[in-house]
Amino acid sequence: ALPAGAAPAQEGIDDPTRAPYYDSFKGKRVAYVPVAMGFDLAEGWAMGLKEALEPLGVTIDTRDPNWSTDTGAQAITSLIAEKPDVIVVHNPDVQSYARLLKKAEEAGIYVVQVNMRSSYSTDVFVGADYVGMGEQIGQRMVDKCSPANGGSGKVAITQGVLTAAASIYQMQGINNVLSKNPDIQLVSNQAADWDATKAKNIAATVIQQHPDLCMIVGFWDVMDVGTAAAIKESGKNVYLLTQGGGNRMVCDGIANGTYSESVVYFVPGQSRDMATMIKHLLQHKQAPGTTKTTLFTPLIFLSKENMTPASCWDLPAKS
Repeated sequence: ALPAGAAPAQEGIDDPTRAPYYDSFKGKRVAYVPVAMGFDLAEGWAMGLKEALEPLGVTIDTRDPNWSTDTGAQAITSLIAEKPDVIVVHNPDVQSYARLLKKAEEAGIYVVQVNMRSSYSTDVFVGADYVGMGEQIGQRMVDKCSPANGGSGKVAITQGVLTAAASIYQMQGINNVLSKNPDIQLVSNQAADWDATKAKNIAATVIQQHPDLCMIVGFWDVMDVGTAAAIKESGKNVYLLTQGGGNRMVCDGIANGTYSESVVYFVPGQSRDMATMIKHLLQHKQAPGTTKTTLFTPLIFLSKENMTPASCWDLPAKS
């Protein structure tokens, strides 16, 4: 007999939530439709989704429209017929996929939107609060360029695609601030369609017309490589505020003076948010389209002053 008060050695008990957790992901399919593959944001989200979900038995199926909105719409149409469990979509603009995303949810497919919204809200949106971001950027224009602070008051904006959520919502935020600061003069506001060559030509012309230009705000760091080249060639001291997903390229660019500052929505954090929401949807099994969750990405204004080695992330080398 055991002495009084002694208990047999604990053999351990199984965690009752384990089996249902793993069962809810086995054999599930996530289809991913970016605007294109082959650039940091799209590759980074794909990598993050794979790292988080593939070990659980989820397959990730990527359809690359390669910058063609029509091809993207066709891909989503095919997917509605194929019925994956989840579609992750990066919208090229607010209108093109709106009806299709609604159809996908009606067909019983969860829809997660990343970083650029459609006018139609789906189960999940993960991405930057572009109105809030625009307001913060407008404030940087005032702080850096207002005549009261020693600036010329002249600023320029290079947008991506005019109908993209990143452009429409951001301009709303910037205008909210500039409408209260009449001493800031927006001398140019043009779209470069996410293209570095177009961005370079726009910047070169604006600097020529306004040699005392104080700042250019560009809406994507990959495009703004062109803007930076035009500033460098002009020999002028123009502050370049860009934005993007925080890939290593932007830290290198800030370090070497290509960019003055970047607003970073950190891609690995967005991937984790998307994967977490997908896990949530697949476990709860609520009907697609019945809940709407927005997860705004924390923004970091990155400059030489606050940059650390951990501020940016690296894409793995292609094997």
